[in-house]
Amino acid sequence: MPKPPRAPSQAAAATRPNCADITQARQLGLVQLLADGPFMEILADAGYQGMGAQTGGRVVTPPHRKFKKNTPAWYEERHELARKAHSSRRIRVEHGIAHLKNWRALTRHLGRREHMSDIVQAVAGLLSHQQTATLDHGLRA
Repeated sequence: MPKPPRAPSQAAAATRPNCADITQARQLGLVQLLADGPFMEILADAGYQGMGAQTGGRVVTPPHRKFKKNTPAWYEERHELARKAHSSRRIRVEHGIAHLKNWRALTRHLGRREHMSDIVQAVAGLLSHQQTATLDHGLRA
């Protein structure tokens, strides 16, 4: 007798390729985990707006624009300052991710996943050494 088809697991359903990141985070229970866990601030991009309220302020996103038409000048200025402050805090993370993506060994990793953490540590060490050398050279110049 053939086995009945299995229902897709929660993890399999949440990792569909055409699914938004915020939807996957919700389906995998990340929102509940953040809401129930210790307080930490996570800087997210605009794609995660709405998670801040669901996680008790743990997820911080750029400010949402409240006016679409006839925006008062004072609001436009305040919104721009808040947006720049948020992006200034996130830029370090974005640069770190970009540096990792620049390394072809990470973007085209064909080896075993168990060795990936060793590769990430090696790249982080090389990058740290490169930045220290650049800083030392800049101070001498």
